[in-house]
Amino acid sequence: MRKKFWIPLTLIGAAAIGFFGFLPGYVEGSMNQIDGQPLIKVSDEAKALHKTLNIVDLHSDTLMWNRDLGKRADRGHMDLPRLQEGNVALQLFSSVTKTPKGQNYDGNGADTDNITLLTFAQLQPVKTWRSLVERSLYHASKRDSAVTGSDGKLQAVNKPQELDALLAARQKDRSTVGAMLTIEGLHNLEGKAENLDRLYDAGFRMAGFTHFFDNELGGSMHGLKKRGLTPFGRDILRRMEAKGMIVDIAHLSHAGVAEVLAMAKRPVVSSHGGVQATCKVNRNLTDDEVRGVAKTGGIIGIGYWEGAICSTDPRAAAKAMKHVRDLVGIQHVALGSDYDGATTVRFDTSQLAQVTQALMDEGFTPDEIRAVMGENALRVIRAGLVPMANVAK
Repeated sequence: MRKKFWIPLTLIGAAAIGFFGFLPGYVEGSMNQIDGQPLIKVSDEAKALHKTLNIVDLHSDTLMWNRDLGKRADRGHMDLPRLQEGNVALQLFSSVTKTPKGQNYDGNGADTDNITLLTFAQLQPVKTWRSLVERSLYHASKRDSAVTGSDGKLQAVNKPQELDALLAARQKDRSTVGAMLTIEGLHNLEGKAENLDRLYDAGFRMAGFTHFFDNELGGSMHGLKKRGLTPFGRDILRRMEAKGMIVDIAHLSHAGVAEVLAMAKRPVVSSHGGVQATCKVNRNLTDDEVRGVAKTGGIIGIGYWEGAICSTDPRAAAKAMKHVRDLVGIQHVALGSDYDGATTVRFDTSQLAQVTQALMDEGFTPDEIRAVMGENALRVIRAGLVPMANVAK
């Protein structure tokens, strides 16, 4: 009898090891890739300038994956060692809580979810298997654990004073990196405004209303109805601005973007994407939307993947940035990589000098490059983190 049970149990054990031990890493490695195409030769002048920059990236999805942020990984695009090598001052880490099966840029329903299986396969806490808000709270705990275990090399940024402390620390040690939390789609509120308070208390300081499907707050660029904001969405926008949470229009429907830009009383961010003038893809901003973001005093983060810039060449990213600069001014251009967001790119975060060189090749001045690579984002983030009740009138 023992032999009869031993073989099935062995097979079950092997299957479990494969599912929980191998599958999550395989999935991530297959979805977050470097395309291996030739890189730009980075000049000594670009290298020297790059070392002096305070670089801010407005969007990565690294917290979604099952690996230690503090250790160098052999997959994906980002971890603390690579952030340090790329001279990144502040990285914004997004919480992704739900994505539809067959995800595409044109039309997705909200009735399926890829992330549920991922939470199970990664052995996340049971409460994350069904609850979207718990998934985000778990991502916040991952950020905080990485900060605690970094011996001061990774610092949480939740308020302006912490941002200033980070920049002061980098004056002494440029290997210090800041970590700020954002949300990719407020469906994680689960229709309850009080969950915004829970997320804020956990450290989230920027949020987009939608991701790849329509939700209780409004329509997605990639949803089925692509409607504007709902009354709930408009209420959440007001609550976010009052609390000191930055409003992100990435993935929001064009109707929703128009409403946000009309309502906003504070600078608005488009955290990651491109512009239709250089890459006519549904998820990218029109010139009118670029002007609208600029009118709020906000910034547009340009990504490095095909869907954002119709290429993975850093020169294509620089051309999109140049278009924004020429249309509305250099003060509205920023970086939004979408690293580790199921994207294929040419370079990872350790190789961000690729962008510096591409901007130089497009004729950007050193001061303009400083602005694009981080100073614009620092300005908007520092102002946006202050609750409206604390803003002098």
